[in-house]
Amino acid sequence: MYWIYSIVIWLSYGLCAFLAFRQALHMFQLNSYQDLSYGNYLKSHQKTYWNAKRIVPCVLMALGGLSINAQPFLFAAGAGLWWLVNRPQKAKKPLVYTPRVKRLLTCAVVVAVAWASLTDYIATVLMLTGVLSESALLAQTGVMYTSLALPLFILFQHRLIMLYNDMMAPIEKAINNHYINDARKILASRPDLRVIGITGSYGKTSTKYFLQRLLSTRYNVYMTPGNYNTTLGVTRAVREGLRPTHEIFLCEMGARHVGDIKEVCELAKPTMGIITSVGPQHLETFGSLDKVLSTKLELADAVKGKGPVFLNFDSEPLKTRNLSQESISYGINGENYTMSNLSIDENGSRFSIKAPDGTRQEFSTRLLGHANVQNICGAIAVAHHLGIPLTTLAPAVRQLESVPHRLQLIRQTGLTIIDDAYNSNPAGAKNALETLALCRGTRIVITPGLVELGDRELDYNETLGRQTADTCHHLITVGESDRVDAIAKGAREGGLHRDNIHPAATVQQAMELARSLPGDSKMVLLLNDLTDNY
Repeated sequence: MYWIYSIVIWLSYGLCAFLAFRQALHMFQLNSYQDLSYGNYLKSHQKTYWNAKRIVPCVLMALGGLSINAQPFLFAAGAGLWWLVNRPQKAKKPLVYTPRVKRLLTCAVVVAVAWASLTDYIATVLMLTGVLSESALLAQTGVMYTSLALPLFILFQHRLIMLYNDMMAPIEKAINNHYINDARKILASRPDLRVIGITGSYGKTSTKYFLQRLLSTRYNVYMTPGNYNTTLGVTRAVREGLRPTHEIFLCEMGARHVGDIKEVCELAKPTMGIITSVGPQHLETFGSLDKVLSTKLELADAVKGKGPVFLNFDSEPLKTRNLSQESISYGINGENYTMSNLSIDENGSRFSIKAPDGTRQEFSTRLLGHANVQNICGAIAVAHHLGIPLTTLAPAVRQLESVPHRLQLIRQTGLTIIDDAYNSNPAGAKNALETLALCRGTRIVITPGLVELGDRELDYNETLGRQTADTCHHLITVGESDRVDAIAKGAREGGLHRDNIHPAATVQQAMELARSLPGDSKMVLLLNDLTDNY
């Protein structure tokens, strides 16, 4: 009977520990395996881990310590309750079992087994000592020790995952260095390859896609796919996709911390650079706009003496920054590539660009919004600098297509969607709303708000609410958070009637609600779509 009891207890423990670990691992992955980002997530989601759904099952297991005969039954009941209320739910971005995840899982299993073995040993010693000394209290202490040690281990998995990560750090570093060194060798073997680094608080991915299309009219171009913009992302892109026939490598560079761009530059060795913008994004990790600026300028430092850095002078921090190196500016305020005659409506955009050599060319695009035009202007500037005439670029610009989830126009029956799901910064949100304002019909905004803006997050979201009041007929907020409360407050203060402010639990529910709202020719702006860790 004792062995049956033991099997029930350990199976219950293993099931709950795995479920708790899996939930923590999913969030840890969404926070890029970074202790700092994950720690900030835990601070803002304490209710997720300290609530009745997690505590009650553990308390049920702990009550098993009151009686050795009741212990296995209470453990089984606690495990069953845990599974019932904490089982994995469908996620927007599910946990991916990458090699790193599998290594973390192995580490967690080893620690869990070690903890269980130690718990069993201590409990056995206490119970045997109690029996031999005829001490009922000591024997009962052994039972209670198991009933407390195992549930506590389950309850703290969301914290212990950072310990597992630290334990695996030397192994991860060795593996990463192997791949990074391999990528370095590949790049070093290509001294003829022109590497163009692209960074910015927003606009870098769109600029990368546009530049790839424009440069492809003359060159064989390779770009980092998707959002491969970290050191390891660029490493993977180089190892898996770069070919000897490629003449230009467009390397997107993202950053959440000071020094991130410098690290990618040390790998990619860019010979030219583009900084698309500097704005209040990832302030939670950067701390200030000055640090955002200095981090983006790490790209300028990297190309110094090798080639120019292109700066979007419509971004105020870049316009007012004096660089002691070759720089080329673009935009409406650009001194080298000057954009003028800008006209934007719901059918697209038209503008002209004057190049440093005095030539001027009219351009048109089907793409919507001022941000798209800025990014196209930057791509034109680089392509023209690399020898492609403006007259050749004009038809290529007309053929440009929307980058997925970045002011992407999706037409459906009775509904047109402006998909700006990857937009998570105040400047981009303002531009998206201005784009929506150009459209006729019933205008609807769907948003969960803006994140990673540090102490000013609620202020920015309240401002976003006021901006929606000026541009839309209906606002649908997604989820429950202080962010959406701030948006709704700002919208009411901006003049949007409370009956036109609607809550929705998910984006899917928000879209269904948008379809049911009255009005013809509905234009729906999907502004940001947060992953599960928000």
